[in-house]
Order: sequence, then C-alpha cells, then structure tokens
Amino acid sequence: MPDEPTAHADVWLNAVADGASIESVLTGDDGVADWLWQRWSSLSKVGISRDAFDGIVVEYRRELWLWLAGERTWAQACSGLVGRISRRIGQVDSTSA
Repeated sequence: MPDEPTAHADVWLNAVADGASIESVLTGDDGVADWLWQRWSSLSKVGISRDAFDGIVVEYRRELWLWLAGERTWAQACSGLVGRISRRIGQVDSTSA
C-alpha cells in the first residue's frame, strides 16, 4: 500500500469543492487514478489495462470520496480498492484459462 498522498488529497478535495466532478478528479490528469497507476502500473502484467484500472477507480468513487472528505482513512480506502483490484485479477485469470 503506498503512503497516503496527503498533499495531492488537498488539491483533489479543493478541485471538487470548486466544482469539478469526482470522476474528473479521479481519472483526470494528475488525478487519483494517475497517481495510483504510477505506483501500480505492474498491474498491466496481470491483465489490468490502464483503462480498466480507471474504470475500477471510478466504480470505487464513493469510498475514495469518503477518504477525501475525511470520513475514511487512507488505509481503509486503499485496502478496499486493493481488494476490488484483486477480484478483477481473478476474473482476468479465469477468463484467459
């Protein structure tokens, strides 16, 4: 699990407060998905493309929003996202067998 991106989180939260959609903050340039993909790009080796990854992050937007808003810890939000990604890896493995 990567360290919490606290400096980025403030920027992302302010962007939403200024009217940006949560989806654009998650998947836009320098957004949450971009930040995470820089750390987890090895997921492509197990069949998770960047587009698929962005989709997973958007599907998890409620929990990520709760983290940005201070209602969830980074550990809670990130571990839940890791679990969701792990389940997708299992789906990729079973469909390629």
